Amino acid sequence: MSSYQAASAHERLHALFDAGSFQAFDAPEQHMASPHLAQFNIPAQPDDGVAVGRARLNGMTVYTAAQEGRFMGGAVGEVHGARLTGLLRRAARDRAAAVVLLIESGGVRLHEANAGLIAISEVMRALLAARAAGVPVVALVGGANGAFGGMGIVASCANVVVMSEPARLAMSGPEVIASANGTAEFDPRDRALVWRTTGGKHRYLLGDCQMLVADDMAAFRQAAQDAIASCAGAPVELTLAALEQEQRLLAARIERFDQLRDPVDIWQALGMPDAQHIPALETQAFIEAAAPHRLGVA
Repeated sequence: MSSYQAASAHERLHALFDAGSFQAFDAPEQHMASPHLAQFNIPAQPDDGVAVGRARLNGMTVYTAAQEGRFMGGAVGEVHGARLTGLLRRAARDRAAAVVLLIESGGVRLHEANAGLIAISEVMRALLAARAAGVPVVALVGGANGAFGGMGIVASCANVVVMSEPARLAMSGPEVIASANGTAEFDPRDRALVWRTTGGKHRYLLGDCQMLVADDMAAFRQAAQDAIASCAGAPVELTLAALEQEQRLLAARIERFDQLRDPVDIWQALGMPDAQHIPALETQAFIEAAAPHRLGVA
């Protein structure tokens, strides 16, 4: 088994897509590094931590971006965000078959806070424009840094979110929550709690991700194909009514689970058998056990 989590961005690009098919949209001499990092004595990277281009997935050409978690934790700055925005705008213009985002990010860079936040908003705008143009967007979340902050929102804007069990997805990271509200609210030192709360199993059970896979490159590759196929002929309209329906679902979730302090309590409330042992289940066994209890799934 080849671990998705342990791989670099370029290793993922070359393993997920057809051999030798990835083509970067920019040549090395066209790369633009962040102009903001030097003042903090932080070495820059030519692609600012994200590779963008096209590749073939089982013969089908898709547009793709892969964030490099080993560079500043995949955090988004001005240039990084502009590269993602450009990819998504190009996908909408070209009516690409699909966009596959290999997300691994701790959020926005503190060094470029305002520019990074604006960049995230532009990425979301471009992603929704691509979807409105009929281009499905699939988010793969399986890196060690997870998908937090702005990129957590970006992932949730995709048609389909694919996660592995060790992946994490959330708006605020545990350290951010603890710094704002104390460890009594959320203790980042309790790693089991962190994964119970933000990890792939919990997100899958709550319906925040549509597909759960093993931490395996081949599993992610197959899931990306299946996710794109699931969008064929069934576009989701981005309407006010759809947004209001989503808001009602979230409000109902808060009303139902607001007083529960641990994901295990939520799993029990959903009727999951032997909820205490969910973390120990293998991925496929968990998927089978969760099937009747997932939120938002008929």
